[in-house]
Amino acid sequence: MNARTRRRLIAGATAALAALTTPVADAQEDPYPNKPIRLIVGFTPGSATDITARIFAQKFNEAWGMPVTVDNLPGAGGSVGLGRGAKSAPDGYTLMYAANGATTIAPSLMKVPYDPLRDLAPITMLLMMPSIIAVNNEVAARNVQDLIALARAQPGKLSYATPGAGTPQHVAGELLKMLAGADIVHVPYRGAIVTDVIGGRVTIAFQNLGSILPIVRDGKLRALAVTSLKRTPILPDLPTVAESGFPGFEAISWFSLIAPAGTPAPIVNKLHQETLKVLAPPELRARFAQMGLDPVGNTPAEFAAIIRSDIDKWAKVIKAAGITAGE
Repeated sequence: MNARTRRRLIAGATAALAALTTPVADAQEDPYPNKPIRLIVGFTPGSATDITARIFAQKFNEAWGMPVTVDNLPGAGGSVGLGRGAKSAPDGYTLMYAANGATTIAPSLMKVPYDPLRDLAPITMLLMMPSIIAVNNEVAARNVQDLIALARAQPGKLSYATPGAGTPQHVAGELLKMLAGADIVHVPYRGAIVTDVIGGRVTIAFQNLGSILPIVRDGKLRALAVTSLKRTPILPDLPTVAESGFPGFEAISWFSLIAPAGTPAPIVNKLHQETLKVLAPPELRARFAQMGLDPVGNTPAEFAAIIRSDIDKWAKVIKAAGITAGE
């Protein structure tokens, strides 16, 4: 064997060995996560969204021994933060703690810096919260059917208060009006909803369960129904809107974990699995229940289907009701 042949054989053997060992080397790379994670929250510090986001950030930190830093980027009902996150590198180190307002409602109300179906990688819906329909105690309505009858008898005389135009409570109210064929005036608020309903300045409150629960329990307002498809365990005797003559009615708020589109499937799946572990302990579930929140933890595919369905559902309501972001 001459020297040239020997060199060719050695080179070939070396290349073959490299080909065999490269997958092993790749498999031995540091597992995700191996550096701090940024969790974008599109609401101000101290808000309900921020508080629950920090609970998950802490739990992920404990599970991985890796810092998970909450980055508050408020604006446009969460759309600013979601847009910033959507443009981040899809490597699993920037995640979004997103609410349904920015994800499924805002795209039909305004120009947002993301396409919710193209630019986002859904991981899981973490928590959901229904709203409660409640009235001033002087209102002659003991249930939703009574309220609708009252509204039909007095077109444009009753009013309902929500946390603002384009919020989940607003579109829920418009959906109920459409289904019932009732004329009820929307009054958007930034605060003092409960105070004005108690005082009789507004007839009805559409408010999330966590905010209005203490007032209802104190008897200062009369709760008529809950907007989830099933009754809430916190108020098991309170019927749903669906039970009250409007089958299939559902209008909830939710918090979720989302990544930029293109994030590798193994990372998305790992985050989903870790979320299921975080949501499992009874003490944490009880903590969320006290806040009016129900843990979910559905799969990325299931969550993606809900996003698609909700976008279509609320787009139709927004168009039919003529809702605008500046209402």
